[in-house]
Amino acid sequence: MIAIIDYGAGNLGSVYKAFKYIGAEVEVTADPGVVMRADSLVLPGVGAFSHCMRGLDSVGMTEATRRFIESGRPFLGICVGLQMLFESSEEMGSEPGLGILSGRVVRFRFDEANRNLKVPHIGWNTLSYRSDAPLFKGIEQGDRAYFVHSYYPAPDDPAVSVATSDLDVRPVEETVNVAEPLVVSGSGFRLSSS
Repeated sequence: MIAIIDYGAGNLGSVYKAFKYIGAEVEVTADPGVVMRADSLVLPGVGAFSHCMRGLDSVGMTEATRRFIESGRPFLGICVGLQMLFESSEEMGSEPGLGILSGRVVRFRFDEANRNLKVPHIGWNTLSYRSDAPLFKGIEQGDRAYFVHSYYPAPDDPAVSVATSDLDVRPVEETVNVAEPLVVSGSGFRLSSS
């Protein structure tokens, strides 16, 4: 069974329907016991990092989420759900995250040559991913994904990123040229009926 954490934020309906569409057994839950019995876990997220972290904590799911991920079972963080894995976010000051991955979530900052780019970044970008990432089975290198975000994870260890999306700019204060690294814990997910 795939558990989707309900903490009062996130795109629960869309995520639930996607898994049901492919025939997965799925349960939306705020019960740590259900999470710990699940085969796989999804942490969706939409909105502000601090609001999502407070929501996760308010339903008692912070520790259950950490323990589940540490167990090595498949985990998928979507949008802010992925960002929450990091130590902190600079959104609304400096907010602590789950601290599962070293690094922080930072706002896009562009130099003068790229001042025409807007934040939030909204649009289609090509993906580049590691060939060993099971999440991308059946997806071609260079396929496009849709992004809507103002912040992106900046992991201390670039090896935890399984995919990147290039904005064709160099963010100020960063040494890599990425939109939003995708980080997968455990063996990952693939939305497919095959």
